[in-house]
Amino acid sequence: MPVIDSKYKPSFFFRNGFISTVYSGLVRRVKDVKQERERMILFDGDFIDLDWSFSKEKTKKLVVLLHGLEGNGQRPYMTGSAKLFNNNGIDAVCVNFRGCSGEDNLKYRSYHSGATEDLEAIIEHIISEKDYSEIYLKGISLGANMILKYLGEREVLPNQIKAAVTASVPCYLYGSAKTLHTFKNVLYHNRFLKYLVNRLKIKQQRFKEDLSLKDLASIKTLFDFDNVYTSKAHGFKDALDYYEKCSCLQFLPNIKIPTLIINALNDSFLSPECYPIKEAKNNPNLYLEMPQHGGHVGFVDKKNVYYNEKRALEFVKDTFN
Repeated sequence: MPVIDSKYKPSFFFRNGFISTVYSGLVRRVKDVKQERERMILFDGDFIDLDWSFSKEKTKKLVVLLHGLEGNGQRPYMTGSAKLFNNNGIDAVCVNFRGCSGEDNLKYRSYHSGATEDLEAIIEHIISEKDYSEIYLKGISLGANMILKYLGEREVLPNQIKAAVTASVPCYLYGSAKTLHTFKNVLYHNRFLKYLVNRLKIKQQRFKEDLSLKDLASIKTLFDFDNVYTSKAHGFKDALDYYEKCSCLQFLPNIKIPTLIINALNDSFLSPECYPIKEAKNNPNLYLEMPQHGGHVGFVDKKNVYYNEKRALEFVKDTFN
């Protein structure tokens, strides 16, 4: 489809990408979302925690929400979407990737941008155990890349999956990785690295044969982290192999259900390849919206309902009503 003209116009203060990103990550709060946790056992004996919230009236519609790097099911960009969908007659489940729900997962592996086998297991669990006839997928950043890869790498999807919305998507992982290592992103880079390494220190105590203290000490950048841990723990040769095989960009031409990508032009995490204009124009199921503002997951809007959240609900309603 042709690229969509964006109607997002934030207040002057939030037109700055850095301000909107930091405000959304550190200041925003979302209240009155009641979640019920379900622990799901995965195919390899590990677990994932699912945080459910529900519409006031019984519904057969569900949105599955996936978080970004070092996120969880309680981040405002997750609960904000859950609350909006719940208030519009749609149940929500906020997925916590392996090790992200406040308790370290059981295996040496954890989660990554291309771990679609876990997403597939979650969807199969929902279909087999719950009673939903319409399932929508919504992902942020890392979780968004995972959704797009999942949709594009499979020839056949469950009939219940009707549409997807993604925001702040690092469609080309190597490009985003390089961008995160530039000076303009040093604060973000260091914050992500601190949290990732601290969690890896805990895991190293249980898996000393897989990761030595010397290996741990060698991690000075996010690229090092992906080279030393992410790639090796998940069956890739190295960081570059991981980036190449898991980038959703290569899978976009094969997406067969209505799918929206919202990537802000002032998102400092994204490289030029992360704006898939050619792919959107050549795939009638793929919609690309590129607002001038929004930073990385910073689509601040009125009444604490973010623009990407409103667009997700609109996209679902416009597609199926």
